[in-house]
Amino acid sequence: MSTLDPAIADRLKRNADGLVAAVTVDATSGAVLMQAWMNDEALARTLETRRATYFSRSRGRLWVKGEESGHTQHVREVRIDCDGDTVLLRVDQVGPACHTGTPTCFDGADRVLLADE
Repeated sequence: MSTLDPAIADRLKRNADGLVAAVTVDATSGAVLMQAWMNDEALARTLETRRATYFSRSRGRLWVKGEESGHTQHVREVRIDCDGDTVLLRVDQVGPACHTGTPTCFDGADRVLLADE
């Protein structure tokens, strides 16, 4: 079990389930790839290994992005937002980021709610 540095842990504001939102972007293009959740152990493992590790609410456990699909994320940078309730991961994505097989979880015309023409 990985332990998060107390100085980092003190900066985080977690939800009622002990999780913090994690927004993941492509380090090269800047495209938003996905949003997931992290607990302290997931963040600690991500910082230690540079492999994006999240907490799956549906599975109730940690998961390393790509452990089943092979669509991995090598973490280049991790930042905490000004409120401490979101972390930002800049990654090198291998393969599609979304479980649906699309490059990002925000692809598809049916997902656009508002856009400039």
